[in-house]
Amino acid sequence: MKNLFDVSGKIAVVSGGSSGIGFMMAQGLLENGAKVYITARKIGRLEEAQKALSEFGDCVAIPSDLSTLDGIEGFVAELSKHETRLDILINNAGAVWAAPLDSFPEEGWDKVMDINIKGLFFMTQKCLPLLKAAGTPENRARVINIASINGLRNSGMPTYSYTASKSAVVHLTTHLATDLVGDNILVNAIAPGYFPSKMTKSITENEAMTKYALTKIPAGRMGTPEDIAGTALYLASRASAFTFGQTIAIDGGQISTA
Repeated sequence: MKNLFDVSGKIAVVSGGSSGIGFMMAQGLLENGAKVYITARKIGRLEEAQKALSEFGDCVAIPSDLSTLDGIEGFVAELSKHETRLDILINNAGAVWAAPLDSFPEEGWDKVMDINIKGLFFMTQKCLPLLKAAGTPENRARVINIASINGLRNSGMPTYSYTASKSAVVHLTTHLATDLVGDNILVNAIAPGYFPSKMTKSITENEAMTKYALTKIPAGRMGTPEDIAGTALYLASRASAFTFGQTIAIDGGQISTA
């Protein structure tokens, strides 16, 4: 039972890989021997991330706007110029919007839905030829969707479109897993709790809010790069070969006490 978490030689894509947990997962894959393509909309930040991640392995950056079908098709077309298969697709790109219920704007609904769920679906769809080319009955390709514990329970925050989109990710993961296992593609999801990232900076940059947030986490701390990367490696490797359609909460026990 050696090398259960081995991903050496595999080709991976991490959307939203220029920061936060996307960067953490990309680093974990690189340090364990995978070639990783990262993509994001902001070119400057993407190039900085690619330079930093290249210290750990073969990392390639391809700018794209995954909230539009044109952006997704452009990314996959560019990826296909370099690769004939895709072993691991991590759908991590995401957005959040907060506003009171009685004034929540259409813009805040559409922006979050377009990237968090529409983008995830069509990214998976357009990558299917590459994923099918990689998968075999003994070694299936992997799709890992990034949900959130806020898609599993009420966060108590006015992030209505984010909550709805992440709930959709959980159920779409189950649906895709059932449909794609016959094509030698396994689909699972991760539901992170609090990790230091762009999305949680309003908490992590405020000492009082950080202290309060930690009282809600039985583990007494936020997530670390090893926590999220370890789970991604599990879902990307032989270790999870009999797991499909599952959403794994990585939250230090927070959801169990909600």
